[in-house]
Amino acid sequence: MANQKINNILIPNVTKLPSQKKADDVNKLNSGETSEFKSLLDSTVGEQKPTVLPELTPSLKGINLSTHALKRLQERNLTLDKEEYTKLQTAMDRLKLKGGQDSLVITGKAAYIVDVSKNTIVTAIDKDSIGENVFTKIDSTILMN
Repeated sequence: MANQKINNILIPNVTKLPSQKKADDVNKLNSGETSEFKSLLDSTVGEQKPTVLPELTPSLKGINLSTHALKRLQERNLTLDKEEYTKLQTAMDRLKLKGGQDSLVITGKAAYIVDVSKNTIVTAIDKDSIGENVFTKIDSTILMN
């Protein structure tokens, strides 16, 4: 009996853990709301936008652009057309299946560092500069030619 009391004090009988809301539910926008990303993007970039198909902006229908990536696309005169978008989306889907988190996606036009879990392009490097860069803190690489 004394042993039972000690066990209940040291190891309480926990039958149910408190529930946590999923990050997707917490970050979900209600209808009519705009994301902080879009507001920041609009205020930072203004009229200067990279050459992207209009139907794919501002979040490329599923792929998000970080402010840094947007800046790099402009500086390096990179365009995200439908073909490039399709390659990036396919790459992200394949990386998700393999458990990729922070990945390097290399296409015929450029290299992209992507945050797979957030479906976000973090930065972009033009094809001519790929050899000059060191890519750190990535866990996977995929070639999409």
